[in-house]
Amino acid sequence: MGLSDTQKTHIQEVIKKCLRDKFRNYQPESNYMPFHYALLGRDRMALFSFIQSLNTTFGSAIYEPVAVALAESHFKVAKAQYSVGNQISVDAQREIQTIINELSIGGNPDKIKEIERIRQVCCKGEKCKVKTVKADLYLETHQGEVYLFDLKTAKPNISNFKDFKRTLLEWVAIILEKKPDAKVFSCIAIPYNPYHPEPYHRWTIKGMLDLSYEIKVAEEFWDFLSGKDTFEDLLICFEAAGVELKPEIDAYFKQFK
Repeated sequence: MGLSDTQKTHIQEVIKKCLRDKFRNYQPESNYMPFHYALLGRDRMALFSFIQSLNTTFGSAIYEPVAVALAESHFKVAKAQYSVGNQISVDAQREIQTIINELSIGGNPDKIKEIERIRQVCCKGEKCKVKTVKADLYLETHQGEVYLFDLKTAKPNISNFKDFKRTLLEWVAIILEKKPDAKVFSCIAIPYNPYHPEPYHRWTIKGMLDLSYEIKVAEEFWDFLSGKDTFEDLLICFEAAGVELKPEIDAYFKQFK
C-alpha cells in the first residue's frame, strides 16, 4: 500500500520544517577544543556537535511530528505530547504494584490480562494522584480505541524497564478511571532497529514487557500508523528531504570554518 504522493510530499515538508527549526534554535557548544579544531576543523566539530544534539532531541523534534502527520490520515485523533491525566484509584495503584512484583520474581507478562485486572479495580477505593509522564503519541481510532505510545531511543537503558512498565500500566489505569469500558492500549515504540539486518534483541526486555502487545520496533511502529510499507516510504522521504536541504546544511556549517 505505502504512502501516496501527497502524503510523501507532506511528510517531506514536516521533516524539512523540523530540521530548519533545529538549525534556527541550535546553539553550538562553546567548549574550546584547540586540538580537535586543529585536527578536524571547526566545521566538522560543529557538525559533530549538531548531530549529538539532534540525536538527543530526534524523538521530540522529528519522530513525534512525523508520527502525527502519518497517523492523521488513519486515526480520528493523533496528538504528540499528550497529557494522559494524573488520577487513578488506590486499588488500581495497588494492583499495578502487584503486577510489577509478580513480574520481578519471574512472572510472565500478559498485557491483555493485566489491563483486565486493572479494569476490575479502576473505580474502587479512593482516588489518588500519580505523577506520570506525557504520552509521546496519543491515537484514537474511529471506533474509540485509544493507543498511548512512549517513544524510546533505539537502545533503551535495560535498568529502566521496570519504570517503563509502571508508566504503561498507570496510563491504562488513568484512562479506565475516566472511562471503565474503554479499549485502551499502551506501548513502547522504538523508531528503528539498530541491529539490522539482525532481529531486534528483544531478549533485553523479556520478562517485564509483553513482546506481543507492549513494544513496536521500526516497521511494526511506522506501518501501524499509516499502513503497510510506510517504513520504507518514510526512509525515502527522509532521503529526499536531506537532498533538498543539503545546500542549506552546507551553508550553515561553512560559518564555522
